[in-house]
Amino acid sequence: MTIIETPAGWPADETEALAVQDRLRTRVVLDEPGPPVGTGLVTGVDVAYDDERDLVAAAAVVLDARTLDVVDRATAVGRVAFPYVPGLLAFRELPAVLAALDALSAGPGLVVCDGYGQAHPRRFGLASHLGVLTGLPVLGVAKNPFTFTYEQPGPARGATSPLLAGTEEVGRAVRTRDGVKPVFVSAGHRITLDGACAHTLALTPRYRLPETTRHADALCRGALAEAVRRGSGA
Repeated sequence: MTIIETPAGWPADETEALAVQDRLRTRVVLDEPGPPVGTGLVTGVDVAYDDERDLVAAAAVVLDARTLDVVDRATAVGRVAFPYVPGLLAFRELPAVLAALDALSAGPGLVVCDGYGQAHPRRFGLASHLGVLTGLPVLGVAKNPFTFTYEQPGPARGATSPLLAGTEEVGRAVRTRDGVKPVFVSAGHRITLDGACAHTLALTPRYRLPETTRHADALCRGALAEAVRRGSGA
């Protein structure tokens, strides 16, 4: 298995990474509606880490947006590209994520990240960063609200409430299952928040998390385990 090295010129420290965020976030587009719900292709991306071995595995899984059947998948394993700094996690993950997307033979169409877009201290989480770099419509669906506040949405599936930075709505808490903890949705690039929430509900017919995330999570974990096994000579 090929191990992807950190790209030349990749930010090496927090100061450089913050400068990149400041430069790229001006390119984020949030006034496009995104693709119609249930049409075309939708791709989930996720990563798994082995910090002891300095490895990150990324997976991209393409689904038919109407049937939610898997139509393509790819993985990439790389060196962890940046130290752990809250708010700068995209710099750890993006080289492997981009390599996995590049390895797809279909799509990717709309991309769904296990993480944040505008729901980020500098309004430039992984979903926004990935969207700007690829030009694709991207949204983020996270398992927790990061540093932001929200009121519990109503108990029924489809209920939402604003995810707030002070008085600014940076995302929404979305109830995808009756009585189950919400997920936290934010627009990344080339999609509105309303559109991101609608796609999230379409991708969660049975479980709390989107089918895109569920498939990508399982695939990246498997790819990491395989890379570790091969590296150990097992």
